[in-house]
Amino acid sequence: MSLARVHNFAISLDGYGTGEGQSRDAHFGHAGDRLHQWMFATSWWQPGGSGGVDDVFVRQHDPGIGAEIMGAGKWGHPGWHEDPEWKGAWGPNPPFHTPVFVLTHHVRPSIEMEGGTTFHFIDASPAEALETARKAADGRDVRIGGGPTVIREFLAAGLIDHMHTVIVPILLGRGVRLWDGLEDLHENYQVEATSSPSGVTHLTFTRAGT
Repeated sequence: MSLARVHNFAISLDGYGTGEGQSRDAHFGHAGDRLHQWMFATSWWQPGGSGGVDDVFVRQHDPGIGAEIMGAGKWGHPGWHEDPEWKGAWGPNPPFHTPVFVLTHHVRPSIEMEGGTTFHFIDASPAEALETARKAADGRDVRIGGGPTVIREFLAAGLIDHMHTVIVPILLGRGVRLWDGLEDLHENYQVEATSSPSGVTHLTFTRAGT
């Protein structure tokens, strides 16, 4: 069976995966781009960027992925469902290049974008969504893309096989936290930490037997 994977999910030292005050112009709220500056400095992101450990991890985002699941908070902003012209925050050619299943109570018709990305909007439990995404992935793995609420729900349901999180050395103080309610998570995974010269720490969680 294909795996459910999380890649490059960045959180602050105090566990926030997004800041407070998300809007159309502030996708991560008051956090801005501070959670992702480590990624922007890599050669994967820009020519001439770093080729170090951060680049090695970020390049694992795409290989073997056949579909993605994301939450309404990653797809949009408060009130996006009232804007029929909103097609996500990534422009006409989003970086997913697979079917993407958006978990939402505001279901709308699918949107086909450039580059192989099609957004499908479903109101489903984590297990139901994963079953649907696996069928679309055609034997490849499914990426659980976030935000923090969606990843937390999939972890709580025991559905994540591999997870890569990035601890960024900033304090946000408010927003949406990843780890709440997951006190025993480490008991089900092999956990490894890799420090980077950029100041971030890469944590990988691999389910035993995966």
